[in-house]
Amino acid sequence: MKISITLLLFFVTLKCSLIQTLQHPLDPLNPLEINEMRKIIQKSHLKTLSNLTYHFVDLDEPNKNDVLSYLLSPKNTKPLTRRAKAIVISQGKIHELIVDLSKQLVISDHIYNGHGYPSLTFEELLQAVLLTQKYPPFLNSLTKRNLNISQVSCLPLTKGWYGESTSKRGVKITCFYRNGTSNIYARPINGITILFDLESMKVSKYIDRFKAPLPKSEGTDFHSRSIKPSPIFPNTTNNKLIIKNNIIKWGNWKFHVGFNSRAGLIISTASIFDKKEKKYRRVLYRGHASETFVPYMDPTEDWYYRTFMDVGEFGFGKSADSLQPLVDCPGNAKYIDGYLIDAFGMPNLVPRAICIFERFSADVAWRHTEIGVPGKVIRNGEPEITLVVRMIATVGNYDYILDWEFRQTGSITVGVGLTGVLEMKATSYTTTDKIIEDNVYGTLVSPNTIAVNHDHFLTYYLDLDIDGDRNSFIKSTLQTEKVNGCDHSPRKSYWKVKNQVLKREADARIRLGSKPAELMFVNPNKKTDVGNLVGYRLITGQPAYSLLLDDDYPEKRTSYLKYEIWATSYDKYERWAGGFYADQSHGDDGLAVWTQRNRRIENEDIVLWYTMGFHHVPCQEDFPIMATLRSSFELRPTNFFDRNPLTP
Repeated sequence: MKISITLLLFFVTLKCSLIQTLQHPLDPLNPLEINEMRKIIQKSHLKTLSNLTYHFVDLDEPNKNDVLSYLLSPKNTKPLTRRAKAIVISQGKIHELIVDLSKQLVISDHIYNGHGYPSLTFEELLQAVLLTQKYPPFLNSLTKRNLNISQVSCLPLTKGWYGESTSKRGVKITCFYRNGTSNIYARPINGITILFDLESMKVSKYIDRFKAPLPKSEGTDFHSRSIKPSPIFPNTTNNKLIIKNNIIKWGNWKFHVGFNSRAGLIISTASIFDKKEKKYRRVLYRGHASETFVPYMDPTEDWYYRTFMDVGEFGFGKSADSLQPLVDCPGNAKYIDGYLIDAFGMPNLVPRAICIFERFSADVAWRHTEIGVPGKVIRNGEPEITLVVRMIATVGNYDYILDWEFRQTGSITVGVGLTGVLEMKATSYTTTDKIIEDNVYGTLVSPNTIAVNHDHFLTYYLDLDIDGDRNSFIKSTLQTEKVNGCDHSPRKSYWKVKNQVLKREADARIRLGSKPAELMFVNPNKKTDVGNLVGYRLITGQPAYSLLLDDDYPEKRTSYLKYEIWATSYDKYERWAGGFYADQSHGDDGLAVWTQRNRRIENEDIVLWYTMGFHHVPCQEDFPIMATLRSSFELRPTNFFDRNPLTP
């Protein structure tokens, strides 16, 4: 009996220590905490609720000042209070719960009554597909097309919002015929509309309009070539990589890596060591993908609703794929697992959700050849060696490769790669010269197969804290000037820099265009030795913004995409550009709405938002599998250091 009590006390102590002992206050919820949260909810006033399903679970983020105070105080031994945020649905009601894990209490239960719904669960989507594939009218449609149900794959797609005053949680089901190919998207079964009600778990609308030609399976499959990548990588760096739980140290960088069901990969509390000041200096408090928008440019019945907000509706974390060594990540990569929560509140392991590796790119960090010294030719330089943190989210047909790349110069490059399979529709056309329609809404990539035009917009949340949390946003335009005759110069023109401190949120909505400009986050309270404001510059990628009309319903939901850049006053609850409840949202929450308050952003704690965009006109080289399309942006130190940090 004594042994049993001892063991019991040991496991209770171990359980408490696993919950309490944490390296970082922003660590994701671990499996023990997830199970504890579920048990607390089951024992609370919510225990009488029937069919309760979990749609979002995450750490209820502590206040920023508390996190920073904890991290900056080496004497802190007591971790911050750990709380979980859970969004659950029962009997059609959406409960927003805050659970205190140390007190073992549900301390807040708010019923959400606004527009939109939380992200979808895998379990309900799977059930929708299975029930649809048993639906008698659907089976009858397959019989009319001489198709075998055993070769049919169906996928649930979000249905958007098109002006309805009220709507139910639901998805639209689209189906494909495999039979001879693993590329299911290449053989769509056109002409069938299936609306599935997720509340009653029944098909609520079914229409079979016509029988379109089914594309052939030949030439649609894809396989990797028989290339075996080498696991051997050069080891020439002195930048020791240290991974302790979720804290990463490499070279002069130190930062935290997190993971949740919505954003997937999250970078937090990134700071860089300054050799001169002999201390770490703050750069980025929090950064992650905030929202995506993928509208297809086909207004017909089968396609008009395909305007996906992948992060909010499905979740990059929920869509995270286990990374393949030597394919997704090189042989020198280290891996971090992630945990997701299923519809029943149970933790599910995602092995190798994130990889971290040094990249030896064969690029040059800096170099110079000097011949001005008599009798000498001086050559010197350093190779570019960086640290990459990567995850990959497979959302339906597309795979998003999400990279954060840290450089010894102090720069952070955020990159996105798009690959996977195109969304296609069947057509009677086999060659372009036979097309008689004014608009087929895409490119004929194979006989009887049109790949539909579409966009990809990825909006990033970037809570920059440049040497502290009091920052300003400066737009520096380059203006052409005539040479003053008093200068006695044969030149007639030059350009100069005009700095504009953007004082309020309305000033910081920027659409990138032809006029050159520098965009900088600076700390107006800190200067270099020679008097420049310390800062970081945003170096953008190719400009791209939404081309949809302002009164189009998908545009109302994502009106923030009319500008690539925004800056807002910090609010820890404002992290999702399209609003927290993205599924069937009405556009009455999110970045464009928050900024109507026009808050001060000068010498304040502020957040930068940047959207990378791709206008994708498919081509035949994108078929049957799409070579990776890439874009990136850079956060680059600008007068942050007194000199190049790569120099001794």
